[in-house]
Amino acid sequence: MAAQHPKPSALPPSRPRVLVYTRTTDYRHDSIPDGTAAVRSLGAAHGFTVHATEDPGFFDAPVGPYAAVVFLSTSGDVLTPAGREHLAAYVEAGGGFVGVHAAACTEYGWPYYGELLGARFARHPDHQPGRAVVEDHDHPATRHLPAAWEFTDEWYDFRTSPRGAVRVLLSADETSYDGGGMGSDHPLAWCRDQGAGRVFYTALGHAPEAYEDEAFRTHLLGGITWAAAF
Repeated sequence: MAAQHPKPSALPPSRPRVLVYTRTTDYRHDSIPDGTAAVRSLGAAHGFTVHATEDPGFFDAPVGPYAAVVFLSTSGDVLTPAGREHLAAYVEAGGGFVGVHAAACTEYGWPYYGELLGARFARHPDHQPGRAVVEDHDHPATRHLPAAWEFTDEWYDFRTSPRGAVRVLLSADETSYDGGGMGSDHPLAWCRDQGAGRVFYTALGHAPEAYEDEAFRTHLLGGITWAAAF
């Protein structure tokens, strides 16, 4: 059954709105329900309303009054041609965009999306403990973190480093885990401007347990609120 789109009158007008999109046409992460629940919980605690959908038809009309759109471990081609146009128009006009984990495995055939996100997924080693290094503490997604953050994830490699085109917030210390393939320049979370909009991406968030980790939840919250500008 197609997801039901909320009527504007059904949402509190005083609360910012965030859209979580979780459609997959390739690998599907078991953690998607946990991630969606985490964003809902963060919204309830921090004053924003969350609507989640997997319906590509949602984007066949203009995106509407959302402060940010979150692609939460989407994969493969998840938008129609009209949906691509409307998402691009939304960001260019000032909408916020957040990509989480497998959002980098999405819309490989749409060049604009690669530019929007900043990098595309290449491969990952086994899910394992490792260390993320904070490169920029002056951001709500990282200001709460220690200089070296011990975490467990898949430590995504990207086809190319986005450094130079994005503001790098976190990088992976490949000496702290096995199988890294990018070397000493391995951005892991970053942000950038696109048109009048803001974009945040984090490669973390593979496992359900990530969304129970308070440091990661605060990292995710910081990315959403920064992109949404509230």
